[in-house]
Amino acid sequence: MTTPRTDGVDAVRACLSLGRAAVLPNPAPLTFVVTATTAHAVNRAKGRPAGRPVALWTHHPRTTDLVLRSLRLAPRAAQSARLLLTEERVTVLAPLRRDHTPPDWLAPATHDGWVLLFGARWSPLRPVLDEHPVLYVSSANRTGLPPAPTAARARAVFPGQVPVLDPAALPGTVPDPPGSPPRAATTTLRLHPDGRTELHRPGAQDAAHPGPAAYLRHLRATGRAVRETA
Repeated sequence: MTTPRTDGVDAVRACLSLGRAAVLPNPAPLTFVVTATTAHAVNRAKGRPAGRPVALWTHHPRTTDLVLRSLRLAPRAAQSARLLLTEERVTVLAPLRRDHTPPDWLAPATHDGWVLLFGARWSPLRPVLDEHPVLYVSSANRTGLPPAPTAARARAVFPGQVPVLDPAALPGTVPDPPGSPPRAATTTLRLHPDGRTELHRPGAQDAAHPGPAAYLRHLRATGRAVRETA
């Protein structure tokens, strides 16, 4: 017998507390994500191998501080990483230090010396997220399919035991107005030790710009990326 769907905040909080995955919304123009306190639960919900690397969700300030101490970044580059995660809400690929033992919980987000970080900290979700300083996250999709832009699409993708939190259940949220840009997964940026920034994978944040170079110029102009020197 299929478990009845319950998609309220309390159901999602209970699910995460039990170590199970839940699907959560993000602010426009981002799509939904699947998250859990273990990478295994995220991968199981997506129907893929348990050991697949996932992103660490740096939604909690204390977690972000610990992660930044583990990164092989110059001071200005580390500040850029913080701004890119918390203000630009992109996904960041950053190098790990070679002279430092990172926290064990960084391992599921690490591959070949680089760690994958997702930083959106949407205030309506804080009552759900802040109970769990360490969360793992991936796009709300199955492999090869686009991530879900709406709660209805997410419910169609995920099995009944994975609750989908409709943003309408969160105080202070409003529907996307007509004519809004289509939602997409986050842009992924690769941040090098000296602060040099590359577009690793296009996504929601760079979509409004004519190309990768224009988007990176925008980030430097707004102070979210380190200015390159000749």
